Amino acid sequence: MHIAIAGNIGAGKTTLTQLLAKHYKWEQLQEAVDNNPYLFDFYKDMQRWSFNLQIFFLNSRFEQLVEIRQSGRSVIQDRTIYEDAHIFAPNLHAMGLMTTRDFENYYRLFKNMERSIAPPDLLIYLRSSIPNLVKQIGERGRDYENGISIEYLKRLHERYEAWIGAYDKGKVLIIDVDDNAFHTSPEDLGKIIRAIDAEIHGLFPDETPAHLKHAVKSKAGNGNGNGRGKHDHGPKGGKKTTAKAPVKASAKKSASSGKSAKHAAKKHGPAKASSHKKVLAKRR
Repeated sequence: MHIAIAGNIGAGKTTLTQLLAKHYKWEQLQEAVDNNPYLFDFYKDMQRWSFNLQIFFLNSRFEQLVEIRQSGRSVIQDRTIYEDAHIFAPNLHAMGLMTTRDFENYYRLFKNMERSIAPPDLLIYLRSSIPNLVKQIGERGRDYENGISIEYLKRLHERYEAWIGAYDKGKVLIIDVDDNAFHTSPEDLGKIIRAIDAEIHGLFPDETPAHLKHAVKSKAGNGNGNGRGKHDHGPKGGKKTTAKAPVKASAKKSASSGKSAKHAAKKHGPAKASSHKKVLAKRR
């Protein structure tokens, strides 16, 4: 089993990775931060070190994916290789902090790597507002993050929302971390764990925690994992088409689900497992 946790800087990926690894007694694969030789320099001079940093992260995550495939162990991974290629690198390029030559070279390398990797069995996306990100970044007190601007976080947030809306490689669980204090609340952590169990153990939707909602997204991918063209990585590239119907109890929900399934089948034909994405998101 391979669960990966995605989200913006300061969303709580590392903390949730540690908590889930402890609960499930699985191996945790953390993002290469402490042993990263470029990170401190990057935040001082992004334009000079952007390509070096992104290559380091790309190679580090590729090594993790090879290890996952070869070991066969169940793991919780902090951040995915797709975030590097579809969010961080194109954002640096769009901001003029990475040259077109370097970005195109980087992206070709990613596409070559992508042919030999498998996506996670479940992707957990930690959705957070910008004020919450700023608060959590300040609380953890990493010196090299002092130079992160709000504008930089906003740009990343826009790209994250576009990417998760178009993601078609497997199951996704979306957690609104503004309203889920899993890092301090055992109850909130328990809600996430029950939602994960519902996905990985194939429990019925009615057994999903009441604070979550179901949505089914049917999208034919174009092979690049973000539902867009080869070099179109920005937030304008795709619209989220996830249904927003909340989970309701028993009979009403079952009837509604049946109608939706019939309508989808009539409109799109029989569904294929690989093209369906089941998204669990927080009920508002």
